[in-house]
Amino acid sequence: MKPATGAAVRPRRTRSTIFRAASYFFMAFGLLCLGYSIYVVVDAHAYQANEQEKFENVSPKEPSPPLVEGGVIGEIQVPRLHLKAIVVQGDSHTILRRAVGHIPESALPGKPGNVALAGHRDTFFRPLRNVRLGDTITLKTPAGDFQYLVESTRVVPASNIEVLNASNGRTLTLITCFPFDYFGAAPNRFVVRAHELLVQSPDPPPAR
Repeated sequence: MKPATGAAVRPRRTRSTIFRAASYFFMAFGLLCLGYSIYVVVDAHAYQANEQEKFENVSPKEPSPPLVEGGVIGEIQVPRLHLKAIVVQGDSHTILRRAVGHIPESALPGKPGNVALAGHRDTFFRPLRNVRLGDTITLKTPAGDFQYLVESTRVVPASNIEVLNASNGRTLTLITCFPFDYFGAAPNRFVVRAHELLVQSPDPPPAR
């Protein structure tokens, strides 16, 4: 058998060098993605904890500040799903990475119309995959707590914006991407619709 010539050895070394460089590149890229994912989780957790503390210390007697993008509106709670998150005005990428977003132009909690909230399917709104008709949802705000009852769920194309239409009553619409386990930009939206439960004021005590 003839020994390998220099010309035959060089292509092997070249391929080995390319494979080694590619493995280093993908390893570095994987570590970078992992580091970013950890940063996103830690940042969102810190933001929620900080805003939660400030929200709990707000006095109902204090005048509400002007509503601006990024301003905290309140907190959403779905007890059965153990869902609890701060709600912020706006639906930008940065806002939805840190909180549940109140879609601009939709009604505010406690007001007539359709209150529309958006959240990521892989973070704050992931528990919605187990939502049921009849579940209660509470929106806590400095102006008071507002309770809603889930009446329907459906899946619509991402281009469907009719779910944001105003309503004659007092409704709440939660929107997240669907399918929940889809990798990448999901093609559909999962929509939860609920109606507000109006709590009757207690009758005044009889005059003496």
